Amino acid sequence: MEKIEGNNQNRLAVLAVIVEEIQAAGKVNALLSEYGEYIVGRMGLPYKEKDLSVISVVLDAPAEKINALTGKIGVIDGVSAKTLFSRF
Repeated sequence: MEKIEGNNQNRLAVLAVIVEEIQAAGKVNALLSEYGEYIVGRMGLPYKEKDLSVISVVLDAPAEKINALTGKIGVIDGVSAKTLFSRF
């Protein structure tokens, strides 16, 4: 694999989302739908004992799209989001 040099090329990333306020889930899902063309796969796990949900999303998109999605999700009250990018 070659490292990506240009800004226009897609990157592979995993977005991790923790939803601690259940009423925020609708906003998170709306944003994920908005960026749906970039989503390779998604897994959501309700953690009933802690009254929260964990969502992992695999994305194949330009870095600026991934960063925009992460930022939009991260500012929702009751939600935390972090992204891990592939080096290639």
